[in-house]
Amino acid sequence: MTTTVALIGANGHGRHHRRHLATLGGVRLVALADPRPIEPDPPVPDGVEVFTDHRELLAKIEPDVVVICTPPHTHVPIAADALRAGADVLLEKPPVQTLAEHRELTAVLAETGRACQVGFQALGSHAAARLWDAVARESVTGIAAVASWQRDDAYYARAPWAGRRSVGGRPVIDGALVNPLAHAVMQSLATAAAAGAGGPVACEAERYRTRPIEADDTAFARLTLESGLRILAAVTLAGEDFIAGEIIVDGTAGRAVLEYPTDRLALPGEPELREVAGRTGLLENLLAHRADPSVPLLAPLSRTEPFTAVVEWLTAPDVPPPVLLDPRHVEDHDGIRVVPGINAVLRRCAQEMALPSELGVTWAAPPYRRPPAR
Repeated sequence: MTTTVALIGANGHGRHHRRHLATLGGVRLVALADPRPIEPDPPVPDGVEVFTDHRELLAKIEPDVVVICTPPHTHVPIAADALRAGADVLLEKPPVQTLAEHRELTAVLAETGRACQVGFQALGSHAAARLWDAVARESVTGIAAVASWQRDDAYYARAPWAGRRSVGGRPVIDGALVNPLAHAVMQSLATAAAAGAGGPVACEAERYRTRPIEADDTAFARLTLESGLRILAAVTLAGEDFIAGEIIVDGTAGRAVLEYPTDRLALPGEPELREVAGRTGLLENLLAHRADPSVPLLAPLSRTEPFTAVVEWLTAPDVPPPVLLDPRHVEDHDGIRVVPGINAVLRRCAQEMALPSELGVTWAAPPYRRPPAR
């Protein structure tokens, strides 16, 4: 039986979904929706209808599954419309902006009986599953996440909401920990859950920016979980040598490291990272769940609630804006901003479970603290 799929948000990252859908058997792309003209790469297959309004698409096509790849602040109304139209949904990350939105979408799921998978694709990693099996058998004493990427001026010009806290008076979310490096936070929280640590109850954070944007491009957050276990996330988009993204777990058996973008893993006692082959695709998992509801979703909306608590804490309108670093501490390399020495700061913060201000980093500002709303 063929499953019909529609894609809302067909440009930008939506092009990845268009390519992926073309590789799947038993699936037929039937419609695209985007307010902008559809980018020609990849070509739109024959027979696929194109809309500028998702509501018109849902009224005319009635797809089985809807993939939503639109700006995060548009997710809730579009997902609710798709669910109420009778479709199951694959919703890109970050799924929602607040816990209130999480509850709103959860209520729609209960109302409709449909399924919502969230696009945290690293949750389908077999390497991550192996790590979670390991941490469930030992006492974990700390979890850290480190990533050092680079983004240029064009990255912040790609969309009206990029690097912003609001557009047209409407709150939007962007920032290193909640969007490009959101997987570092989600994988850390999933690892903590596997260790039985519960969700976040408090957070301390320092957020910085190297350019005139409203969101951060360098961020540090220390989360305290229900069990007392702590997570330290240290990430930047103004990095030096590339650090793809590591989840570092210390426990009674020693240290484990998961490089989550590459599915490389070193368990305690193993001398180096090695690839653990295999990922279960989130769309494939959603299709399997549709065929047999006993197949659990890998990234259901419910699993992302702790992540949304962190997002809300870091991006709420009353949270102070990120600190703009003095130009003395920033180098500009043809539109790419770099903070000299930042990688050493990231590593030291992760090692000591400390924030930059606690380590006496020259450019650091005092942290702010507030427990996430519940």
